[in-house]
This record gives sequence, structure tokens and C-alpha cells, in this order.
Amino acid sequence: MEDKLKLAVFIDFDNIEIGVKSTLHREFDVAAVLDALKERGEIVTCVAYANWGRQESATRAMTEHAVQMVQRDPSPRGDKNGADINLALDALEMAFTHDHINAFAIVSGDSDFMALLNKLKQYDKRVFVLGGKAFTSTILQKNCHEFISYESLLDEPKSSPPPHQRAAHQPSGQPPQQQQQQRGPQAHRRPAPLDLAQAMPLVERALQALERRSVRPQLGLLKSTMLQLDSAFSEKAYGSGSFTDFVEKLQKANYVQVTGGEGRYMIKRVGAAGPEKATVRPEAALPVLRDVLETHRMEVDEGVLSEALAEWVKQEHPNYDWKQYGFQEFSELLNYAQDKLVVRINPDEEKGLMVYLGPEFHPPAPPEAPPEPVVEEEIDEPQPIVAGQPTAAGIIPDVPAPTRGRTTRKPAGHRSAGPPKKRAPRRKKTDEPMPE
Repeated sequence: MEDKLKLAVFIDFDNIEIGVKSTLHREFDVAAVLDALKERGEIVTCVAYANWGRQESATRAMTEHAVQMVQRDPSPRGDKNGADINLALDALEMAFTHDHINAFAIVSGDSDFMALLNKLKQYDKRVFVLGGKAFTSTILQKNCHEFISYESLLDEPKSSPPPHQRAAHQPSGQPPQQQQQQRGPQAHRRPAPLDLAQAMPLVERALQALERRSVRPQLGLLKSTMLQLDSAFSEKAYGSGSFTDFVEKLQKANYVQVTGGEGRYMIKRVGAAGPEKATVRPEAALPVLRDVLETHRMEVDEGVLSEALAEWVKQEHPNYDWKQYGFQEFSELLNYAQDKLVVRINPDEEKGLMVYLGPEFHPPAPPEAPPEPVVEEEIDEPQPIVAGQPTAAGIIPDVPAPTRGRTTRKPAGHRSAGPPKKRAPRRKKTDEPMPE
């Protein structure tokens, strides 16, 4: 029996909040996040990092759900990774000092946490990542134990109440039109589900892996195997409320055979009898996007809203559908394209998701060639010739040695330049005796 998970939740609030606002046009709901994590295990502690002076409206919800708020004071230089460093240090300290905590949940979309995820997995901790598919790095989605998309937590739109109930709940002093404008950003519902055929390659791989291990493919074991192969898998992306509902839809579509009951379902592959569809990889969606970006290069270079870019794609390629490549929304395609260096996206609270050209269109300039080193030429000095000593060529020169104490006599008629030298007068010899 698997041990019960005891979760430590760490929320990078600034990152997740601006991501939800810019892509889903909603306010971040911490209650929905904690409810989803409680389905995986018991939450032992929950810590959120932000500059809470700018997030006063969110502090009440954090307090109601017993979330410890850690103040992140930005440095004068406006450091971007201040919360990331604090979160990573606290998570590692808790992994070292609290042995009973065996699972961690990182609520963020920043790829900078990849090093933290790897380190936690090295210490045998189960790691969950919760974020939006439209703004969470695909690197995080693929390298955790399970990725929980924020889009799957959204409630389906409820049916409109009768007119008399709408009038009873309408605040005084606000016309219905103004109320409708206020509800506009919150009207974003769960994205349209993907085709079940797109999930079959993963289901086939999981069933084949279980068959090679000679394990009976039960319902729970099938899902855990699918998550091991692709941690970003979610049955809700295919319009299913639970994994059991997902398997029942596969059975109705004649993709798998299900036997048993009362929670002990056995799944088998149908084989060639089922409908076949060519597997389409997400990389195949990028050529069309590159073509549109090249056509509107000047506009995108200055920054353009993701909605405007999506309209250009639809106008220039009417038959193009990003859903057939596994992307529920266009923003998910942009998020994938950012990891492939095709675009650069910047979430903006007021404008929305801004798209810029990625490094693929602006490759870095080639490095300047280093200056050629100056080679000093060695001048071969002539070898002194010494009488009787062999030279480098092995020849013994026959040079007379110079005489000592003698000067070379100048030729006759040679006069040196300059005034003539005066000679000292000679003393005459006398016969006088030397004084004693």
C-alpha cells in the first residue's frame, strides 16, 4: 500500500497571479488550488511569497485558508528572482529537516524552479507542479511527477438564473450593463476538450509497458503509468471529470476494451480493430506560426497581443487548427513556441499576453574575432668569430688574433678632424748634478 502523501505547498504568488490574469482573465483562486492538492494528499504547510503591500486584496483569502505569507521586499535594483531564491531555500531546508514531508507542490510557472525540482526528486520527494498550460514552462510540465493545470480547476459556466433572481441579486446603483462588463473577465470557462484520439498514443505506450512487465492493467495502475510517461497528462483536457469517465469514453469510441466492475476495471488494447489516426507531434504546429511571424515581423517585433496574432493565423491559414497538435488554446501553442525560442511572451496585467519575436528571429551576433597575436620576429645576431673556435656551420676560421698594446698606424697624409694638438716643450738635458 502506498504511503499517504504529506504535502508542503509553496506558492510563487507574483508569478501565478499575473499568469492567471493575463491568460485566463481571472483572479487567482487559492481555494481551488488547495482543493486540488488535497485530493493528492494531506497538506502539512502552505507558504506564499509576494510583495504583499501590492497584493492587499489577496491577503484576506490567504489568511482564511491558513496560508503563511512571506514578505518579499524588492531590492533597489528590482531583482526578479528574489521570491524564487527564498522559495527554493525554504523548500530545501524543509526537505532536510522534516522527514515526514514526502511531497512538495510548487505553484508557479517559472522554469527557474527546474533545479529545485531535480534536487527534491534526488531526495526521494514526490513533486507536483500547479500552473497554467498557457504560461507554465513545458520544461516544468514534463519533469515533475504530476502537472496540474490551472485551467482544469475552472468551473463550468452555470445556467443563468431566472430574471426575478437576477433582479434580487443585482446591487443597487449599478445598471445591468455595467454588471455585465464586470463579469466579462470572469466569463472565461474551461477550454474546449481535445479529441480522444490524441490520447491514444500515450494509452498505448502505458498498456504496452504494463504488458511487458506482466502486470494486469487495472484502472489506477494505468493512470500512474501514464503519468510516469507524461506528467502533463490530464483526463480533464479530454472533457472527462475523472479517469474512470475517461476510460469509459475510450471504450465507447472502441479504442480499448474494459472488463470487470466495482472499481476493478481491466483495460485491454483493441488493436487493429480500433480506429487509427496518425500521431501528430506538437513540433508540427510551429511552421505555420513561423510563417505568420515572418509576414508580420515588423508588428510583432514591437509587441502584439496574442489575440491579434491568433486572428492573423486564422486569416492567413483558415484550415490550420492548433487543437490537432494537442493545444487546447492558442496561448498554449505560444507557451510551447517560447520554449522552442520562436517567440517571447510577456504577461501584462493590463494589456494581456504580449508576444514578441524570439531569439530564433534575432540570433545573437557572432562573437568578434580575437585580435591576432603579435609575433615578435627574432633577429639572428651574427655569431662572433673567435680564432680557433668552430662556427655553427662547423668551420674553423683562420683569423689572426689582434695584438695587444699596439694601435693601428694611420696612413701617411691622414689628418684627423679638429684643431691640431699642441705638443709640450721638451726639456733640455743638462750636466748638472742631481740634488742630494
